[in-house]
Amino acid sequence: MAAGERGEKTAGYAERPSPLLPGAVVWTKTAHPSGGGSAVLPDGCMDLLWTEGRLFVAGPDTRAHAPGTAAPPGRYAGIRFAPGTAPAVLGVPAHELRDRRVDLADLWSAAEVRRLTARVDAAADPLAALERLAYERTDRAPAPDPLLARVVAHLNAGRGVAETAAAVGLGARQLHRRALPAFGYGPKTLARVLRLQRALALARDGLGQAETAAAAGFADQAHLARDVKELTGMPLGLLLGGAP
Repeated sequence: MAAGERGEKTAGYAERPSPLLPGAVVWTKTAHPSGGGSAVLPDGCMDLLWTEGRLFVAGPDTRAHAPGTAAPPGRYAGIRFAPGTAPAVLGVPAHELRDRRVDLADLWSAAEVRRLTARVDAAADPLAALERLAYERTDRAPAPDPLLARVVAHLNAGRGVAETAAAVGLGARQLHRRALPAFGYGPKTLARVLRLQRALALARDGLGQAETAAAAGFADQAHLARDVKELTGMPLGLLLGGAP
């Protein structure tokens, strides 16, 4: 896995909202020869990534993804799509890429990917070129299903799966079937991932763990600790200790 994928807020990393792709974030990262880096945590998103000579995709994660030491040093750029929006752009259901990193040539024609890779490689600003590439693809893709954005909004507000399904006019099984190709997993897992991200944001802002648990929608502090350990592989204190 290449260093500099989503969720890593370390030296050499920068991100900004995309003006071309609604809800997306674009980012850059410089990987150094020493390798390593922070684990990439589940966030409900998918990324399109570039490093010189390669375009690839990070699927939706259900657990922390450690970058390891095998990633070559160099520049990386990425587009982190809003939850549920990448499958239409990439042309593949999200659940087929769950917990995977896949070369774009495995999803699109090899000739097209070689051409696009060369285009981004040659650009003075690879991030802008990657963003333009994704925008052109988005412009040809079906319009995002507004129901998916409503599902994300309800779950991110802490509402339960049954309540969310009723709010968007679906049964629980229908919602699950719609969620798999859009998000890569069912609504229950998506809700856990979104709740994790809410908790991390609150804790990084200095809120105590008990207050974080209550504000993020956990039953109690023990529930927060279990979920963080299951989804990230490490305790919350250690996770925050490694954050800037």
